[in-house]
Amino acid sequence: MCGRSTLHDAPANVLEHFRLPPVLPGFEPRYNVAPSQDQWTIALDEYGAPKATRRRWGLVPSWAKDRSIGQRMINARAESLADKPSFRDALESRRCLVLADGYYEWTVRGKGKVPMYFHLAGNRAFAMAGLWERWEGGDSPLETCTIVTTAAGARTSGYHHRMPVVLTLQGAESWLDRATPRASLKELLVPYEKEDLLVHEVSRMVNSPANDHAECMEPLSPVAALVR
Repeated sequence: MCGRSTLHDAPANVLEHFRLPPVLPGFEPRYNVAPSQDQWTIALDEYGAPKATRRRWGLVPSWAKDRSIGQRMINARAESLADKPSFRDALESRRCLVLADGYYEWTVRGKGKVPMYFHLAGNRAFAMAGLWERWEGGDSPLETCTIVTTAAGARTSGYHHRMPVVLTLQGAESWLDRATPRASLKELLVPYEKEDLLVHEVSRMVNSPANDHAECMEPLSPVAALVR
């Protein structure tokens, strides 16, 4: 799964790939983004052009009676996207990218769980496959998103059995493209196995969403280890 993420630098490399301004309006560094908080996303607008937008993390389908359903829908399993009513329509026409430069996962150690921080070499920003929805059941419209997850691959399965779908820039473009065939979309929803994926253990302070500062992502040991 993916339950926390970071975006502490403006994701210039992803924005420039989609010919968007390199700085997000109102951008603030985030070191511990939690469900029900805003994620920066990219989706196609009504004219088919990429647009960066903040959306609340936790998908609320348009047909939902209560927005609280979003608390249970922070992730969407890649294997069942086409079958679940909550995700099926969004898969067809409301795909998005969730921007990040790292994510946290908790691995079992002894009788407890230890937080680990996953990121790309050089702390480059990346895009995770996502879906978005617009809910109009409240006083004002609410746009929300979920992060698509897949089974962990060889490089990450030693830490957790699931991981977010981390896309290459070319894969991100295909995920957004409304003309991409369903079979090709499925091929994108695989574990990220490139050697530039790094991981290190971090402080348990990340367990609390109230802690949102750089110390959350700093390694407990001096050097981050390669995922093995």
